[in-house]
Amino acid sequence: MKIGILSDTHTKVKLAKESLAVLLDKGAEFIVHAGDVCEVETLELLKNCGVRYVCVYGNNDAHLVQYHNDYNLVKEPYYFKLAHTSFKLMHLPFYMAPDTEIVISGHTHAFESRFLNGTLFLNPGESCARNKPISECALLEVTQASLFVTHFSKNKNEDVFSEKHFAYTRKK
Repeated sequence: MKIGILSDTHTKVKLAKESLAVLLDKGAEFIVHAGDVCEVETLELLKNCGVRYVCVYGNNDAHLVQYHNDYNLVKEPYYFKLAHTSFKLMHLPFYMAPDTEIVISGHTHAFESRFLNGTLFLNPGESCARNKPISECALLEVTQASLFVTHFSKNKNEDVFSEKHFAYTRKK
């Protein structure tokens, strides 16, 4: 299963749309937003993207509580299973215990793909290109034996994302 992951879109709806488009174009069957959505327009993009999604509240999303019942917004840490794999989703990297197979976070605006003792710690970086002029997202492919991560990044003024690939062998 291919899972598209983005985070920290903030007020940059156009960049969020571009990140979402590349993830869907690469075959994402499920979308995870790791918080700091900030804009209802971005929630609309997620809701109407054609695949299931989940979005965790970020530290800049308190004003979105009024839309809680309209979108798939969850509180952190949020635990779920997908593709026979356990996930923990949060925005703030405060619950980094390896109590699931995959731990997804945002907030730092820095891409991370680290496999430690059977747990993948994944932060897709920032879609908003706020801390650097780069917009980022990630695609996670889960198979029975492996985890494949593709990190997408592009200068916010360019049209094409570059790719960097990571592969990890799952523990049996």
